[in-house]
Parts: sequence; C-alpha cells; structure tokens
Amino acid sequence: MRRMANEKLGEALRQLGVDDTAGRVYLALLELAPAPLSAIAAACGLDGAELTEAYAELVDAGLTSPPGANGDEVAPVPPAAGLEILARRRTAEVEESRLTVGGAFESFRRQRLAAYNDNLVEVVTGDAIGPRMRQAWASAREQIRQLESPPYFPLPRAMDDAMATLARGVTQRVVYSRESLEHPGRLKDAIEPAVRAGEQARVLASVPVKLLIIDEAYALVSLSIKEADVHNTMLVVQPCGLLSALVALFEQSWRSALPFHGSTALPGGLAPADRRLLWLLAGGAGDDVIARELGISRRTLFRRLQILMTRLGAANRFQMALQAQRCGWL
Repeated sequence: MRRMANEKLGEALRQLGVDDTAGRVYLALLELAPAPLSAIAAACGLDGAELTEAYAELVDAGLTSPPGANGDEVAPVPPAAGLEILARRRTAEVEESRLTVGGAFESFRRQRLAAYNDNLVEVVTGDAIGPRMRQAWASAREQIRQLESPPYFPLPRAMDDAMATLARGVTQRVVYSRESLEHPGRLKDAIEPAVRAGEQARVLASVPVKLLIIDEAYALVSLSIKEADVHNTMLVVQPCGLLSALVALFEQSWRSALPFHGSTALPGGLAPADRRLLWLLAGGAGDDVIARELGISRRTLFRRLQILMTRLGAANRFQMALQAQRCGWL
C-alpha cells in the first residue's frame, strides 16, 4: 500500500515538473526528516553532485528549505506556496506548448494547403472583369442562374453574350431587383428583349448579392457596393461549400420572387400596352417608372389602371393583380 502511495506521489510530482531523482529525494525527506543531508543521500543512493542538484530543484520548487552551511538537518516545508508556483509554471509551459503546436499546424496549413485553398476563390478586378464575364457566358452548357441588381459597370457586348447563350438552348433564370426595373433603359434595352428570347425572369424588392452561377461549375460574385462606389471587383468561386451556399441562396430567392412574365400569347382583347403595364406593375415598378417605360403621363397611367380595374371587377390594384393572374394575363 505504501509503495502504491509513493508511486502515486512520484507521478504527481512529475506532473508538476519535478523529475524522478528530485522526487526520490523528496520521498526520503518525508520518511526521514528531520535528518542530515548525508542521511538523505545515503537513503537515495546518490553521490554528492547528484544530491546537490536534486535537492536544489526541490528548494527552487519551494518544497524544502535550503541546507545549512555545515550540512545541518533538513526537512520539507509546507507545500502550499511551492505547489502554487509549480502549478503556475506548469500551466505556462502547457500554454507555450499549445502555442507552439498551433503555430506548427498553421505553418503546415499555409505551406501544404494554401495552393489548394487559394484556387477555390479567385479575385478578379478592373479590366479583367469583362473578359472573364464573357468567358463565363460562353462556357455555360445547361443552366445560368443570376441575381441581378445595380450598380452596373460597362460590359461591352454583354447583351449579345446573353442572347447567344439563350440561342444555344441554355436555360437562363434571373431574379431582378426592383431597382433593375427602375434603372433607366435597363427594362427596355436588356430585360424585356431577354425575356422575349426565352429568359425566365422574376422580381424581388431587393436581391442579397449580385451573382452569376454557371451550371454547377462555378459562380461569379460581384463586390459592387453603391455606398462605397466599389464596382470593379469580382470573386470567382469554384466548387466548395461556399458555392453550394450560393446555389441555395439563389434557389431561395427564386422561390420568393414574383414572375415577371407569364405566357407570351396575348389574351383576347388585351392590348399589348396594357399587358406590358400589368407586367411592370406585378414586377413592383413604381408609377413614375411605368409611365416612363410606356411613354405616357401619370394621368394617362391612372386612367388606364382604372379601366383595367373596372374590366376585371377589382376595387384596388391588389385585387386587379389577382384577377389578372386568374385570367392568364400575368
């Protein structure tokens, strides 16, 4: 039993940083003290140099008092203060080891994994954006998914690229922000021609990010920020968890958005201008934008809205939208 207790004490001392030799001296002190230092040396089987070094370690740890000049009797001292010092020292050593191991792993990660990780997200800036966008449209084979919103930066032949992609039979789904409809010329020159060519368009009050997803291969994310006048930086995201999150973001936005166009066939008796008015209204465009796009005054717009509401038996615009959808006008 005593041997087991001594082994347990020796292990505890090792955990606190006291080596085996100093631990043997401490055990001898507990059994023999007070006793001359020479008696402790004989009990441990240590010579003078070994004993001096081990005993000095115990003194430094605060577990025993320094020996007298003439080898007077020695004894252990209450260990509270010494153990506190040892515990703090050990904690500091463990923390230092943790930082060392952590630093070593970070070095490994940078050296071994950096090349792989860096290829997952590429930053494209300035004049390189246009060619990269054109390459993206040309590379699409099955589907393009897009969240579209201002601000816009000049992309020569961007409309031609979109139309050529549709002509190849690539499915194109776009969620436009309301700002897209209200941006001067955007509706007439870009959105409506694309929809007529087969684009599937929907509208949200706002989109969370400007995004273009090419098949399941990669995504282009614009870092355009109106408030900071930043519009010349784009991220290219390769297949990874981030790309999956962007795809999920688009699909959620698509489900929440309102269809911009319905069937292209004109319902009987509905003038093309009135149909376009309903499209704009369902898309969330304001009165000023609708009047501008139709080339009419606000007064004329209100009169035509009243005629449509009367025709559909609606008391307000909300009821008009519901009735128009039921009639297949949206």
